Amino acid sequence: MKLFFPIIIFLFIASVAFLSCDDTLNESNIDDVIIPDKNVSYNEYIQPVLTIKCSTSGCHNNESMAGGYSVTSWSNVVTPGIVNPGNVETSILVWRIEGIGVEIMPPIGNLLSKPLTQNQVEGIKTWIEEGAKSN
Repeated sequence: MKLFFPIIIFLFIASVAFLSCDDTLNESNIDDVIIPDKNVSYNEYIQPVLTIKCSTSGCHNNESMAGGYSVTSWSNVVTPGIVNPGNVETSILVWRIEGIGVEIMPPIGNLLSKPLTQNQVEGIKTWIEEGAKSN
């Protein structure tokens, strides 16, 4: 019986420690992820940014599709015209995230999502320059 109590305490502490270790990206830590300046992976870098900044804010998901655009999958993101693989200058996504001649996205003052960081903008541009691959 004396050994039973310390084991229970250990298991409790271990389970609390395990459950508090949440490595998933969210609004509070997505801006801490540094996107490299080459070999940008859609799955590792671009998709999490688009999901957190554009989809979970309720704007560009499959239900609301603000502006007729959803970022919930690679095939949705690379809609021709919105993303033109290899061509940053003609990709409307770049115009929107930089505010080139149009309202910047996410909109300034949006209470549901903070603006993209410069590293996120450059990462998306690099990903498009590199062919906007589903990697």
